[in-house]
Amino acid sequence: MSVRTRVIPTLLLDDGGLVKTVKFKDGTYVGDPANTVRIFNELEVDELCILDIRATKQRRAPSWDLLTELASEAFMPLSYGGGVRDVETVGKLLRTGFEKVIVNTSAFDRPELVRKASDAYGSQAIIVSIDVRRKLLGRYEVMVESGTRGTGKDPVEAALRAQDLGAGEILLTAIDREGTWSGLDTGLVAQVTKRVTIPVIAHGGAGTVQHIGDAVHKGGASAVALGSMVVFQGKDLGVLVNFPDHAELKRAIRR
Repeated sequence: MSVRTRVIPTLLLDDGGLVKTVKFKDGTYVGDPANTVRIFNELEVDELCILDIRATKQRRAPSWDLLTELASEAFMPLSYGGGVRDVETVGKLLRTGFEKVIVNTSAFDRPELVRKASDAYGSQAIIVSIDVRRKLLGRYEVMVESGTRGTGKDPVEAALRAQDLGAGEILLTAIDREGTWSGLDTGLVAQVTKRVTIPVIAHGGAGTVQHIGDAVHKGGASAVALGSMVVFQGKDLGVLVNFPDHAELKRAIRR
């Protein structure tokens, strides 16, 4: 699919299976990771993101055997996040077959990791993930450890810092929208995209192709990550691995 704006299925790993959460809670099992990657091969998606949502909280390393299998199955570029705490892990992921590595909690707890990794492997290989929760009076706060620990940081401040450290992209997730089908937080996305020069991937809340277009045109996103839309038939409906119609996507993105 030749669309300048990337539309990226995002899969959540939990104990070896795939789940889909709502506002980072209540994970619903959606299938086997390797089989799902094969389906996305057939759907000819341009890129695929895999996030292990328990690795950091459980203080464990990535699930290497599973990730090796997924990398061998995938025909498209892969990014991975979860349990990345040092440069050695970044290098091992890249050697395993992942094109990009996503850093979330460690980007705040040990920011030198982002600098060292981008110096060693290039900014294009490093994505900093910024998870944001809306607080009272509309204030935003960056959260880490799967949204369970506040940092006191503003998302624009965090994005600028990630850019200065050498990140090549930002994955910006609105926790309050994630899994809701209610539309991406274009206001949040716009706040960040207006201040940074690196690409921002908008994530959290997409339920229609129109929502994807809004994230691009109203929010200024360079890419949009999809969760529920690509693993369910529709809101409150059953599991169905799918991808939006390519022609409809092009119309929404290029309008």
